[in-house]
Amino acid sequence: MFKKKTLRINTYLGYGTSTNFHAKGRALEDENVSFDPHQNTFKTLRNIYKQLESDEIPNTDIELKLSNGKKFETTTDHEGYYHFNLTIQDLDTHTNSQGWVPYIISYKTNTVNKQINDQNIFSGEMLIPSPDAEYAIISDIDDTILHTGVASLLKWRVVVNTFFKNFDKRLPIEGTVHFYKKLRLGTRNNPVNPFFYVSNSPWNLYDYLSAFFDKHYFPKGPILLRDLRTPFDKTPKPTTPHKQSEIINLLTMYPYLKFILIGDSGEKDAYIYTEIAKKYPNRILAIYLRNVKHRQKEKRIQKLISSFTITPILLVQNSEEAIKHAQESGFIN
Repeated sequence: MFKKKTLRINTYLGYGTSTNFHAKGRALEDENVSFDPHQNTFKTLRNIYKQLESDEIPNTDIELKLSNGKKFETTTDHEGYYHFNLTIQDLDTHTNSQGWVPYIISYKTNTVNKQINDQNIFSGEMLIPSPDAEYAIISDIDDTILHTGVASLLKWRVVVNTFFKNFDKRLPIEGTVHFYKKLRLGTRNNPVNPFFYVSNSPWNLYDYLSAFFDKHYFPKGPILLRDLRTPFDKTPKPTTPHKQSEIINLLTMYPYLKFILIGDSGEKDAYIYTEIAKKYPNRILAIYLRNVKHRQKEKRIQKLISSFTITPILLVQNSEEAIKHAQESGFIN
């Protein structure tokens, strides 16, 4: 007989308010994936495969515990995801100095616990933006801060970069960390402007992307990915594009905040962001799009930009152009 694998719970950085607690994660078999620096190509390929081929733990009771001892329970769905959406008063009293509410997640049932050994405590965090924030930033990931190759023929560069390069072999696009740190500080030199990262990459790549963000010291923020659909998935396909849906959720959650949107010209960021600006004309301070040097797409986006007057939108060749505009607009020093 095959020995049953131990279990883990993958917690995703979340966001909420002083009265709305949101937490999401996934219960999985532990594949012993570790993104260590300097590992070889074979191990990187094996790790990515294990993440994409993850074995979820569906319909399982789990428990969430806040720092004050309050406990809440839910059940994972058919793909092992859990979702907490709770109304809790005075959540801001639980935040650390950076605005994060810590919590722990554990498996609830005794049957499952037999596969856990001594480890049944998994830590998570939820962000409550500071009342001192001047604005929030929503950034795409692929080809905006990380060279991915989504505009390449048949997306072959995406495959090479994701499957054959460990996180420490990937470099951020030049100047992005510097630009993002300036946005984080704003004009008051106070590192409280919240960051949210959106991508069409699947949740299975969360650990890989987190390791990349940590290595290069990007501002900490929720990474909002999407479910990996298979040809056999019978659940209804979302009618609203993933990025658009996530951005609308953030605008709805924080009606008092204005936003800066950052993306690239390789996918549909320009069209999604301008549609958002049309719907929320007074909420978007600026849109920055990195030029991925795709002539046909650049031509279409330049045409879109020339006719768009609701909010400033720039197709930039590098981060210095974006920094200059942000300084002239009074977003950063």
